[in-house]
Amino acid sequence: MTMNTTWIALLRGINVGGGNKLPMADLRAICEGIGWQNIRTYIASGNVVFEADGAAEALASKLHQNLPLDVPVLVLSAHDLANRLAHCPFPNGAGNTVHGFFCLDAPDVDEDVIAQFATTEKVIVQGHTVWLYAPDGFGRSKLAENFHRVVTSTTYTARNFNTIRKLVEMSCD
Repeated sequence: MTMNTTWIALLRGINVGGGNKLPMADLRAICEGIGWQNIRTYIASGNVVFEADGAAEALASKLHQNLPLDVPVLVLSAHDLANRLAHCPFPNGAGNTVHGFFCLDAPDVDEDVIAQFATTEKVIVQGHTVWLYAPDGFGRSKLAENFHRVVTSTTYTARNFNTIRKLVEMSCD
Protein backbone atom coordinates (compact mmCIF):
# COMPACT_ATOMS: atom_id res chain seq x y z
CA MET A 1 0.00 0.00 0.00
CA THR A 2 1.15 3.53 -0.65
CA MET A 3 0.58 6.78 1.20
CA ASN A 4 -2.10 7.51 -1.37
CA THR A 5 -4.43 4.80 -0.05
CA THR A 6 -7.67 6.35 1.13
CA TRP A 7 -9.41 4.78 4.12
CA ILE A 8 -12.54 5.34 6.17
CA ALA A 9 -12.51 4.76 9.93
CA LEU A 10 -15.86 4.09 11.59
CA LEU A 11 -15.91 4.43 15.38
CA ARG A 12 -18.77 2.78 17.23
CA GLY A 13 -20.89 4.76 19.67
CA ILE A 14 -19.13 8.13 19.55
CA ASN A 15 -21.21 11.11 20.73
CA VAL A 16 -24.41 9.06 20.88
CA GLY A 17 -27.01 9.82 23.52
CA GLY A 18 -24.66 12.08 25.44
CA GLY A 19 -22.09 9.33 25.99
CA ASN A 20 -18.59 8.62 24.70
CA LYS A 21 -17.97 12.28 23.96
CA LEU A 22 -15.13 12.95 21.58
CA PRO A 23 -14.96 16.27 19.71
CA MET A 24 -14.13 15.79 16.05
CA ALA A 25 -11.26 18.29 16.35
CA ASP A 26 -9.72 16.01 18.98
CA LEU A 27 -10.27 12.96 16.77
CA ARG A 28 -8.57 14.70 13.84
CA ALA A 29 -5.65 15.64 16.11
CA ILE A 30 -5.29 12.02 17.25
CA CYS A 31 -5.31 10.84 13.63
CA GLU A 32 -2.71 13.44 12.71
CA GLY A 33 -0.60 12.39 15.69
CA ILE A 34 -0.41 8.80 14.43
CA GLY A 35 0.76 9.98 11.04
CA TRP A 36 -2.37 9.89 8.94
CA GLN A 37 -2.79 12.50 6.22
CA ASN A 38 -5.60 14.44 4.52
CA ILE A 39 -7.85 13.80 7.54
CA ARG A 40 -11.52 14.75 7.28
CA THR A 41 -14.34 13.95 9.66
CA TYR A 42 -18.03 13.83 8.85
CA ILE A 43 -20.69 14.66 11.43
CA ALA A 44 -19.91 14.01 15.08
CA SER A 45 -20.49 10.27 15.14
CA GLY A 46 -16.97 9.02 14.49
CA ASN A 47 -16.47 9.00 10.72
CA VAL A 48 -12.96 9.72 9.47
CA VAL A 49 -11.71 9.77 5.89
CA PHE A 50 -7.91 9.73 5.70
CA GLU A 51 -4.84 8.61 3.80
CA ALA A 52 -2.25 6.28 5.28
CA ASP A 53 0.06 3.40 4.59
CA GLY A 54 -0.77 0.02 6.07
CA ALA A 55 -3.41 -2.65 6.38
CA ALA A 56 -6.96 -2.00 7.59
CA GLU A 57 -6.64 -4.05 10.79
CA ALA A 58 -3.34 -2.41 11.76
CA LEU A 59 -4.74 1.07 11.13
CA ALA A 60 -7.84 0.30 13.22
CA SER A 61 -5.68 -1.04 16.05
CA LYS A 62 -3.40 2.01 15.97
CA LEU A 63 -6.36 4.40 16.22
CA HIS A 64 -8.01 2.33 18.95
CA GLN A 65 -4.80 2.38 21.03
CA ASN A 66 -4.61 6.18 20.80
CA LEU A 67 -8.23 7.01 21.59
CA PRO A 68 -9.20 8.32 25.03
CA LEU A 69 -12.25 5.99 24.87
CA ASP A 70 -12.49 2.23 24.55
CA VAL A 71 -14.72 1.96 21.49
CA PRO A 72 -14.56 -0.46 18.55
CA VAL A 73 -12.92 0.90 15.40
CA LEU A 74 -13.43 -0.47 11.91
CA VAL A 75 -11.28 0.70 9.00
CA LEU A 76 -12.38 0.08 5.42
CA SER A 77 -10.67 1.07 2.22
CA ALA A 78 -12.50 3.69 0.19
CA HIS A 79 -12.85 1.07 -2.55
CA ASP A 80 -14.40 -1.44 -0.13
CA LEU A 81 -16.94 1.05 1.22
CA ALA A 82 -17.84 2.21 -2.32
CA ASN A 83 -18.30 -1.42 -3.36
CA ARG A 84 -20.58 -2.14 -0.38
CA LEU A 85 -22.64 0.96 -1.20
CA ALA A 86 -22.88 0.01 -4.88
CA HIS A 87 -24.26 -3.41 -3.90
CA CYS A 88 -26.74 -2.16 -1.33
CA PRO A 89 -29.91 -4.20 -1.86
CA PHE A 90 -32.10 -1.18 -1.04
CA PRO A 91 -30.67 1.61 -3.21
CA ASN A 92 -34.05 3.24 -3.82
CA GLY A 93 -34.99 3.61 -0.15
CA ALA A 94 -34.83 7.03 1.43
CA GLY A 95 -31.34 7.60 2.76
CA ASN A 96 -32.41 7.58 6.38
CA THR A 97 -34.51 4.40 6.08
CA VAL A 98 -31.61 2.20 4.94
CA HIS A 99 -28.82 1.37 7.39
CA GLY A 100 -25.65 -0.61 6.86
CA PHE A 101 -24.36 -2.48 9.89
CA PHE A 102 -20.64 -2.96 9.28
CA CYS A 103 -19.42 -6.03 11.14
CA LEU A 104 -15.88 -6.59 12.37
CA ASP A 105 -16.28 -10.34 11.76
CA ALA A 106 -18.66 -12.51 9.76
CA PRO A 107 -22.13 -12.01 11.23
CA ASP A 108 -24.46 -14.71 12.48
CA VAL A 109 -28.01 -13.49 12.04
CA ASP A 110 -30.89 -14.77 14.16
CA GLU A 111 -33.82 -15.20 11.77
CA ASP A 112 -36.19 -15.88 14.69
CA VAL A 113 -35.53 -12.41 16.11
CA ILE A 114 -36.10 -10.87 12.69
CA ALA A 115 -39.41 -12.74 12.40
CA GLN A 116 -40.39 -11.67 15.93
CA PHE A 117 -39.79 -7.93 15.49
CA ALA A 118 -39.92 -7.14 11.77
CA THR A 119 -43.15 -5.62 10.52
CA THR A 120 -42.35 -3.70 7.35
CA GLU A 121 -38.55 -4.00 7.75
CA LYS A 122 -36.26 -6.18 5.68
CA VAL A 123 -32.79 -7.50 6.52
CA ILE A 124 -30.23 -8.73 3.99
CA VAL A 125 -26.72 -9.98 4.79
CA GLN A 126 -23.93 -9.35 2.28
CA GLY A 127 -20.60 -10.57 3.60
CA HIS A 128 -19.65 -8.46 6.62
CA THR A 129 -22.47 -5.98 6.02
CA VAL A 130 -26.01 -6.43 7.32
CA TRP A 131 -28.45 -4.09 5.57
CA LEU A 132 -31.65 -2.99 7.29
CA TYR A 133 -34.49 -1.32 5.45
CA ALA A 134 -36.89 0.36 7.88
CA PRO A 135 -39.43 2.19 5.67
CA ASP A 136 -41.45 3.49 8.63
CA GLY A 137 -38.35 5.04 10.17
CA PHE A 138 -35.36 3.70 12.05
CA GLY A 139 -36.49 5.34 15.29
CA ARG A 140 -39.87 3.59 15.16
CA SER A 141 -38.49 0.19 14.22
CA LYS A 142 -38.76 -2.52 16.90
CA LEU A 143 -36.31 -4.55 14.84
CA ALA A 144 -33.73 -1.73 14.90
CA GLU A 145 -34.29 -1.37 18.65
CA ASN A 146 -33.52 -5.09 19.07
CA PHE A 147 -30.75 -5.33 16.47
CA HIS A 148 -28.26 -6.37 19.15
CA ARG A 149 -30.27 -9.61 19.24
CA VAL A 150 -30.24 -9.98 15.45
CA VAL A 151 -26.44 -9.95 15.08
CA THR A 152 -24.83 -11.53 18.14
CA SER A 153 -21.57 -13.03 16.90
CA THR A 154 -19.61 -9.86 16.22
CA THR A 155 -19.26 -6.20 16.98
CA TYR A 156 -20.70 -3.81 14.43
CA THR A 157 -21.23 -0.13 13.79
CA ALA A 158 -24.13 1.24 11.77
CA ARG A 159 -24.49 4.17 9.38
CA ASN A 160 -27.49 5.30 7.38
CA PHE A 161 -27.40 5.34 3.59
CA ASN A 162 -26.95 9.13 3.46
CA THR A 163 -23.85 8.97 5.67
CA ILE A 164 -22.37 6.04 3.74
CA ARG A 165 -22.92 7.87 0.45
CA LYS A 166 -21.30 11.05 1.84
CA LEU A 167 -18.26 9.11 3.11
CA VAL A 168 -17.82 7.53 -0.31
CA GLU A 169 -18.07 10.98 -1.94
CA MET A 170 -15.53 12.41 0.52
CA SER A 171 -13.13 9.55 -0.17
CA CYS A 172 -13.20 10.39 -3.88
CA ASP A 173 -12.37 14.11 -3.39
